Amino acid sequence: MKPYKVLVVDDSAFMRKIISDLIEKDADFQVTATAVNGRQAVEMVKELQPDLVTMDVEMPEMNGLEALKLIMLDHPLPVIMLSGINEEGMKETILALEGGAFDFIRKPSVSSSHDINSVGDALREQMKEAMLARERREARSASAPQGSDDSPALQQSEHAFPPPPIKLADKPDGGAAEHIPSREIKDIKAPIARPSPPVTGKLFERKRADQPPVPGSERTKSVPPRAKPEARQIKILSQQKSDVTADLAPPKPQATGAEPDTPAAKGKDRKFGVKGLTKLVAVGCSTGGPRALKALLENIPADFPAPIVIVQHMPPNFTKSLAQRLNTFSPLDVMEAEHGMILQQGAAYIAPGGYHMKVTETAGGQYAVALSKEEARNGHRPSVDTLYESLLPLKALERHAVIMTGMGSDGAKMMKSLYDAGVTSTFAESEETCVVYGMPRSAVELQCVTYILPLQDIAPKLVQVVK
Repeated sequence: MKPYKVLVVDDSAFMRKIISDLIEKDADFQVTATAVNGRQAVEMVKELQPDLVTMDVEMPEMNGLEALKLIMLDHPLPVIMLSGINEEGMKETILALEGGAFDFIRKPSVSSSHDINSVGDALREQMKEAMLARERREARSASAPQGSDDSPALQQSEHAFPPPPIKLADKPDGGAAEHIPSREIKDIKAPIARPSPPVTGKLFERKRADQPPVPGSERTKSVPPRAKPEARQIKILSQQKSDVTADLAPPKPQATGAEPDTPAAKGKDRKFGVKGLTKLVAVGCSTGGPRALKALLENIPADFPAPIVIVQHMPPNFTKSLAQRLNTFSPLDVMEAEHGMILQQGAAYIAPGGYHMKVTETAGGQYAVALSKEEARNGHRPSVDTLYESLLPLKALERHAVIMTGMGSDGAKMMKSLYDAGVTSTFAESEETCVVYGMPRSAVELQCVTYILPLQDIAPKLVQVVK
């Protein structure tokens, strides 16, 4: 097989050399050309038609973000952004992910050979996943019946295991159950009931430190009182993607007990406390996650009756830019979580890069964020499995877990544990809308997913199920 053709774009000749050498350590990839700015990159993409592009974010004449927009408009292909760690570079990177970039890596430190090698490993892994994702999409398109609207769903599932118990979901307007084409669903003759006792759904929660957090918040956004939770029927849909939101209110600084170097919450109490909190949503995602989170959170209403806790695989500092960006789109208060924050309705909390996040119950009956720097799990910190695992003992809560696009299998194992423990609902994004169908697929194969949905359907269904 011929190697994949790669275009390397960077205004630094030294960095172009480093990135090119890292790429060509894998014989499956060949750097066929380099470009010194975004304008040149756009022309080379048209002329050379590479399989993949690595793109510096900050460049003169035309930056990476502007070039990405033109490339995605005229010749869409996988683009991996290379970002610096300065504030402007991080903001531009978040916009690039939102605009269609496959993923990003931070630029290596040229003074550290270890860092260069680590970045090289991550870059080559992303490149392989990008090519695999493209080939899977092409295979689905080629095997889909011409003119069939059902083809994405029909081609979606390639599981080695039988489908998880999936029930047909009611339409949001209360009409008849909608028909969702799926290769696996057609064998289901009737809705499959969950265990007779009412089950509660678990959500993603950030990993917490050992000390109970102190309540408080600097936000004053009022949230209408929640209605008393009603008994719900869990119904199963075709394989599709889902998303989650969480209520957030930063608490006052802890007097004692905060883990060293852990972001600590500060502020005053919000108008609406959370002693009566009964619902929680936890979301996990990785590659493609920023776009998925935008689609999810911008469609969750401000009066959503549950906090949403989110793990997005990202390096330190980038998660703050992501939270700020998502906050501009969502009716919810979206923020980077801090140690000790008390979870509130109408808020979503994103785990900070470099920290595990858990949800813990305080002595006062509230629920709070706990952050720690424990060892990476599944190669990640924060880890979705860590968040989900923290939900297992919170049996008084109606828990809902959502897993969306991403490489690997982080989150699947603990989603299975939550599912077996009888959480209210679990969601997975379907292959048709995933940038990388890795984490959701792992969960589906463990037969622990209640709703498999395309990205655009996750928020409406989540709102219906949680409310």
